[in-house]
Formats: sequence, C-alpha cells, structure tokens
Amino acid sequence: MTNHQHHPAVRAAVDVHRPTPLAPAAPYAAPLMPVQPSAVPAVASVVLPDGRVVTGYAVTPMQPDPVATRPAVSRTAVNVALGGVGFLAVCGGLLMLTTFITALAALVTQLITLAAVIFGGWIAVQIFSGRGHGAGTTVNIRKAVIKRNRFYQ
Repeated sequence: MTNHQHHPAVRAAVDVHRPTPLAPAAPYAAPLMPVQPSAVPAVASVVLPDGRVVTGYAVTPMQPDPVATRPAVSRTAVNVALGGVGFLAVCGGLLMLTTFITALAALVTQLITLAAVIFGGWIAVQIFSGRGHGAGTTVNIRKAVIKRNRFYQ
C-alpha cells in the first residue's frame, strides 16, 4: 500500500474545537439592551452517530416567574369599604348642612313674622289713638278742570 491510497474503514480522530466568542467592536453607542452575563458559558460538543460533530453553548431552560401570592383581602373590597367610609363622612356633613339651612329658614321666617307684628301694632296704635281729629292732616278736594295739559282751578 502506498500513502496515496485512501482506506474508508480507517477514520481520523475527531477534533473538538472550542471557539472563543469575540467581543463586538461598536463604533457607535449601543442601544439599551439587557445586560449579558459576564461569564462565558461552557461550549459543549456532541458526536452524532454518523460521525458529525455539533458544537454549541449549553442553554439553561427558562424558569417561569414565581406566581405572586394573592393578598388576604382583595383590592376591590378595600376600595368599596373606603368608599363607604367616605360616603358616611359626606352624609354627616350634608346632614349638618341641611340642619343649618333649616335653622336659617326658621330664623328668617320668625324675623318676618316679628316685623309684621311690630308694623301691625304701630298701625293699630295710629288708628286707635285717642288724639282726636284736630291733629290729623286736612285735605280739601275741589273740582278741577284739566284742558290741554293745563290745570285750572
């Protein structure tokens, strides 16, 4: 056999390459992105049954976010309770406001009644006073003739 002959039954040993990731050169400012881990993950190589070698990074499976625990009391119940407390506070204020308006209306009514009684009493004193007729004002009414906006006596 010569060195130029090729024997298919003999295979060369499988070479495993471990690539080194390159840091990208950024001539411009990089956009805001999630921060990558600082450690370079290990590279895994797998030899397939047909002799091919597949090399790649090991990927850890994604873990789901933990479910947030629900509070013992729902937010809706708290909002309804706070709304009820506020409504009661407003109703108390409205009750006091209506009481004040009612009292003010009663005061105005009593003042009007008092003014009517005092004025009526003054009128009654004027009418029924015992002064006689000499103290009153005497008005003489004569027959007058009005012609063309002139007053004739």
